Amino acid sequence: MITTVTTSTVTTVTTIAAMGLATTVSLVAIVTLIVFLTAKELTGASSSPSSRLTARFLSVGILPMVMAFAVIVGVKIVEILA
Repeated sequence: MITTVTTSTVTTVTTIAAMGLATTVSLVAIVTLIVFLTAKELTGASSSPSSRLTARFLSVGILPMVMAFAVIVGVKIVEILA
C-alpha cells in the first residue's frame, strides 16, 4: 500500500514538472520566433547590403521556429479536444 501511494505521488509530481518544462520551452520558442520575425522585418527594410545579409541569415532560423510553433499549436489543439 505504501509503495503504491509513493509511486503514484512520484508519478504525479514528475508529470506536473514535465508539463511545466514543456510550457517554458514553448514560451521560449514562441518569443524567439517573434524576435526573429521582428528583426528580419527591421533589417530587411534597410537598403544597405549588410542589413539585407542579416535578414537572409535570420531567415535560416525562422523556418524551424515556424515548424516548432505549428507543432506547439497542434499539441495544444489536441489537448483541448481530448
